[in-house]
Amino acid sequence: MPTRNYKEPKLEKLRQVVFRKKPEIKEIVREPTAGGIVFRVSADKRDIEILLIQDSKNRWTIPKGHIEPGETAKQTAVREIGEESGLKNVEVLAWLGKIHFKYRRLEKLVLMTTQVYLVQSMDKNERPTKEKWMNGIRWFKFNDALDAIEYADIERLMLIAKKKIRSGEF
Repeated sequence: MPTRNYKEPKLEKLRQVVFRKKPEIKEIVREPTAGGIVFRVSADKRDIEILLIQDSKNRWTIPKGHIEPGETAKQTAVREIGEESGLKNVEVLAWLGKIHFKYRRLEKLVLMTTQVYLVQSMDKNERPTKEKWMNGIRWFKFNDALDAIEYADIERLMLIAKKKIRSGEF
């Protein structure tokens, strides 16, 4: 017969999960980032293709990264696209907007702002290559990219990008 202080192991584990406290937020950190909605015209010239990367959590998104000291957001977008996709022959056509999101990193609340640019891949023969941390990288037809993208704010900017591409408003 169990003693009064005895707790069933399964019940204790459930209690730990349900009543788990997150560590107190002790710091708020701002992280400025930049990236691009990279596009090309399909070989048959009937569609726009968008380059997406698949992160380590299997979420499809755009290439982006942290702005380094002394760098402009536009320079960061070009650098990050090159680092994350291997594409070097790109041209920034327009600024599309900013997206904001926050996430928790242990005892820090990270406030991230990403400047997003419309970027054209200029070399049809240049093939994207993924970094080791990525699960994938590939060109999507525009509507398939909209379906695949994991973030509503990026999806909204993709629609703005399509309008600019179609109208030639750069």
